[in-house]
Parts: sequence; structure tokens; C-alpha cells
Amino acid sequence: MAATDAAGGRPTRVAIACQGGGSHTAFTAGVLCRLLDDWDERYELVGISGTSGGAFNALAAWYGLVTDGPERARDIVTGVWDDLAATDGPDRLVNEWVTGLTRLGATGFPLPAISPYQVLGPEVGKARIREILERHIDFEAIPGYCKRSAPELVVGTVDLNAGVFETFVDEAVTVEAVLASAAVPNLFEAVEIDGHLHWDGLFSQNPPIKDLMDVPPDRKPDEIWIVQINPQSFAGEPRSVEQITDRRNQLSGNLSLNQEVRFVEKVNEWVADGTLPSAQFSHIDVHRIELGRALGYATKVDRRPEFLDGLRALGRERAAAFLSARED
Repeated sequence: MAATDAAGGRPTRVAIACQGGGSHTAFTAGVLCRLLDDWDERYELVGISGTSGGAFNALAAWYGLVTDGPERARDIVTGVWDDLAATDGPDRLVNEWVTGLTRLGATGFPLPAISPYQVLGPEVGKARIREILERHIDFEAIPGYCKRSAPELVVGTVDLNAGVFETFVDEAVTVEAVLASAAVPNLFEAVEIDGHLHWDGLFSQNPPIKDLMDVPPDRKPDEIWIVQINPQSFAGEPRSVEQITDRRNQLSGNLSLNQEVRFVEKVNEWVADGTLPSAQFSHIDVHRIELGRALGYATKVDRRPEFLDGLRALGRERAAAFLSARED
């Protein structure tokens, strides 16, 4: 695969940002696995970030790369999603119940509002996610792999007490940080970190991009590849309650992403007109690998293996098209 030679023969430095979106981020798993199939010396991964389900993917890929390379990264990404899938009978029933209720709520059907603090199920679900992550990731070993030559790892959350976005970087990425990034308020209890409660990163930087630029000059990316889950555009006018719910969710999910991209574009403008010194700042190309389908809000909690496998296959397809376009 061809890459733009950014500076006299050195590899093109790439950072990957993985948007959140629940089960839809199985698409990102497929994208990352396909990208890792063809990763070679023409590219250097200098950073990877993620929010919510995107954080699962970013962490799994990063950990595999720093411990044993691309093949190990693909194995861990795949293993995490295989384990998250609802495969046994009881889990399939729970999945159908949760997906069905979410779909009813999206259509405007009146449902009783239940706090995750009032029932046991959500914390059981969170405990399962913790167990899966810890099965594949040795969190205690992460600080030892955070060397200057390793890609930067960034996980996005929101500090609900302070009301500010918060990212956890490199050795600060704990299992609690990743769980916090996926703690959707109406599904899971908040996660306490350093005396403050944290919620899902979808309320913050989705995904973090500016952090990937806040690095020494020799580690700044030449390109940022965004794996985008929520559709950017929408044809026509949403009219039904379900269509309106879906589009509101898509727009809110893309709001911070587009703000982060606009920040990169503004820096590029300042570099071009000399406002920023070229010795410290350089132009960064932004590319998007988009899911490109409106799947419906309710399916963001759908963990049917066939659904997740289809998304992973689509991710591989979209990544292959992205790589092919770069060779043209």
C-alpha cells in the first residue's frame, strides 16, 4: 500500500481515532483488522484514541501492537468482540429484551423510566465487560509499554462532577477509565476515578483528536484516520418519532467529532498563512473511514453474533476500499 512520503524517506506518521457508538463499533474492529493486515514500514502508528466502544477497539489494537505486533493486535480485537457477542441462550434472551425495549423507546412508546441504580442488571453487565477486557488486557502492564517510541493511547470520558471533558492517556488508561468511557448514563452507573464520577465519552470528545496532536514535534501525525460510526449526512426529512430519534442521536454523536476536525483544519490554516511556526506545527491530513449506514439507534445495544459479524465484515470492506483509493 502506498503512502505519502512525509519527510525525505521516513514513514508517514498516522494517528487513528475511533468514534463511539455501542455495538456499531464492531465495524471499527473490522476496519482495524483490515488496516493491520497491510501495515508495513511505510506507516508509523503514533497514536490511537477511542471513546465508548471505540475505546475498546483502540485499547485492544494498541495493546496487541506494543506487546507483539499487528497479528497479536488483530487477535485481541477479534477476541474482545467474540466475547462481547450474545452467544448462549440466556444472553441472547437478555439481548433481545434490551434491544426490543430500546426500539420501543425510540418509536415513542411510553416506557417506565428506570435508573440503573434501581436494578442489578446493569452492574452485572458492567462486570462482564470488565472481565472480558481483563481477560485480554493486562492493565497493570500498560505503564511498562508506554515508551516514547510507542503509539500514544487516548481514552475519552466526561467528568460529570466537574462538567468537563477528560481524557486518559497512556499509563492513565485503567480498566476503570475504559469502563467510564462506555458508561452510558441510562444504562450503567457512573464510574468513580480519583474521587470524581465519570460518564460515557459520547458526551465529550467522540473521539479524542486534539490529544493526538499534543505531542512532541517528532511524534505529531502527518495524517489522522477517523473511523466514523454515525452517518454524517441524511437524505430527506426525518418525520417519524424513530427517524427523529435516530437523526438526533447521529447529530449529537458527530457534534464533538466535527468540532475536533474543525480544530485540525484551523491549525492547518494557521500553518499555511504563517501564524503558527512551521518548526513546531505542520499540515495534518484528515481522512474518514465511514460506516455510512443508518442502522437505527436501538441496534447500538444489539449483540447478536450475526449482526456484529456483519459489521466487522463491512469494516474490512470499507478499510480495503480506503486503502485501495490511497494507491490510486
